Amino acid sequence: MDMSVLEISGIIMSRVNAYQQGVGYQMLGNVITIGLAFFPFLYRLFREKSLDQLKSISAEEILTLFCGAPPVTPVLILSMINFFERLCLTWIFFFMMCVAERTYKQRFLFAKLFSHITSARKARKYEIPHFRLKKVENIKIWLSLRSFLKRRGPQRSVDVVVSSVFLLTLSIAFICCAQVLQGHKTFLNDAYNWEFLIWETALLLFLLRLASLGSETNKKYSNVSILLTEQINLYLKMEKKPNKKEQLTLVNNVLKLSTKLLKELDTPFRLYGLTMNPLIYNITRVVILSAVSGVISDLLGFNIRLWKIKS
Repeated sequence: MDMSVLEISGIIMSRVNAYQQGVGYQMLGNVITIGLAFFPFLYRLFREKSLDQLKSISAEEILTLFCGAPPVTPVLILSMINFFERLCLTWIFFFMMCVAERTYKQRFLFAKLFSHITSARKARKYEIPHFRLKKVENIKIWLSLRSFLKRRGPQRSVDVVVSSVFLLTLSIAFICCAQVLQGHKTFLNDAYNWEFLIWETALLLFLLRLASLGSETNKKYSNVSILLTEQINLYLKMEKKPNKKEQLTLVNNVLKLSTKLLKELDTPFRLYGLTMNPLIYNITRVVILSAVSGVISDLLGFNIRLWKIKS
């Protein structure tokens, strides 16, 4: 049957929209949000009270630890405002991260279904259209569909959020390295250093997930093995149908050009904004690796240089 690029992409988009995405990272974000909101109270509680004292702690002592001062009315109101402010702002931040994760997951599903179009078995399994690249018109539709699906969904806004979080993670890592250099034995004595470590761990978990999805998406779209398989099928068909050799040769030449085009367009997954700007990328790499080198050298007792500035 005859189908346009919009009709094929519409079927693929309907399959992706019908997919039930997990809520694991959303729950992780909620747990981290609650933990960070209660962190000042928990830090004071476990720092000032032992396990035996926790069994007989009074409500007034809990309020004192919650406020960090005697629980008079103005201090209590200010502490409650501070608590809800931390809770709401942290929840908004991790909600944006969950939206970015769902968007990257959606992009991966688009790429996954697109890579299954030329496979009859997988296309039947996922209930999507199937066609072989045995005609120039089919190759044109395949390339147009690839370009169309890569632009689906929010692009610039989500990539800017992810790159901003990446820069924030690097900044926290730099601050932690500087604190360790000042005194690694007293690093964990301060509450803000513990909070920095919690933020760094949480952000790294989300960034690893996003980097993994982005890399897998790029691999699906840049998979030239599909075109190579179609070229082999064309060579086999030329032997069976020598009368169509001229037409099949034309299709084969177009497949070769498409393969070269995909190889030219093939770039590794990059966080938007950082690696696209060479100046920011080089400054970030030098600063962060210099700080990490200083921390490792201070802990091990001998100099290690992970990055050398070349003039």
